[in-house]
Amino acid sequence: MLTKNGVKLNSIIKVENLTKKFGDFVALDSVSFDVKKGEIFAFLGPNGAGKSTMIKILITLLSSTDGSGIINGFSLIENPAQVRKSIGYVPQMISVDGALTAYENMMLMASLYDVPRKERQKRIREILVFLKLEKFEKTLVKNFSGGMIRKLEIGQAMLHHPPVLFLDEPTTGLDPIGRQDVWEHLLELRDKFNTTIFFTTHYMEEAEDVSDRIAIMNQGKLAVIGTVSELKKKTKKANATLDDAFIFFTGGELSEDRSNFRDIKRGRAMERKLG
Repeated sequence: MLTKNGVKLNSIIKVENLTKKFGDFVALDSVSFDVKKGEIFAFLGPNGAGKSTMIKILITLLSSTDGSGIINGFSLIENPAQVRKSIGYVPQMISVDGALTAYENMMLMASLYDVPRKERQKRIREILVFLKLEKFEKTLVKNFSGGMIRKLEIGQAMLHHPPVLFLDEPTTGLDPIGRQDVWEHLLELRDKFNTTIFFTTHYMEEAEDVSDRIAIMNQGKLAVIGTVSELKKKTKKANATLDDAFIFFTGGELSEDRSNFRDIKRGRAMERKLG
């Protein structure tokens, strides 16, 4: 069992034999794993490996064909409403409205998350300050950089103080400085709220730098799970990198890009369609 500062971490996500079929196509094939409370857990794999399908099931947008899942003590099947209250979600597709200001976007999300009216303004301002966006609260989001957009989306997802935060490609389209800035704030959120972070990425250095453990999917199956050092060791290659481990278990390749607001929106939309 993992520990943090000497304290045992209990499972906050537990998946057992989760299967999802679309007709004859098996998108997820009896996948089982658990994620510890307060853990940063990377869920990797090439396009089509089942990552997006798994996240959609875990956030209750899809139902599984077989198997079970529990988040924060609530069953995905029996208690979907309680699961939704326990999670925050930042999708690949842009989830903010460029025609609204940062504050207006946050207020809209506070309403959708049923944050008590008397607490909304306080929580919004606290998060904007925490993310260093308070000076831009009246700025239209269409004028934000990619990194600012992502931080605002993360802030929205944290308004109701969820114990689990799901991030689907959280730094897609950002340059290295933007990625570092986003992750600095995510790590601070984890430390401040003991938030469990479950994320997907194609940036291996990102996964290696921040993850407590990593799971690699391939063709709908869980190929391997473990710490970075454990995955590297399994390749039996001297001085192996996480890229080497990824290729060893999937045969996949990785790429990165840089984009502005419009490019990010278009790119995430296409990635969503492709899964």
